[in-house]
Amino acid sequence: MTDTADRAVERLRAALRDVGIVLPSLRVDPVTELYGGRNTLVDLGSCNLDVAARLAAVLAERAGG
Repeated sequence: MTDTADRAVERLRAALRDVGIVLPSLRVDPVTELYGGRNTLVDLGSCNLDVAARLAAVLAERAGG
């Protein structure tokens, strides 16, 4: 499942980058990765206030609000 989890993180990283957002700590959660399967979590990590505001703006725009 690691390959699938890694691909999911890379797809998310690319999609965020396409809208000008970088989450430096984005990764597969190492603890849940041990158990694999669909319960593996993605750790979005920390971001500064500017990135949080940009992420909120992009999501609101995509939602039509």
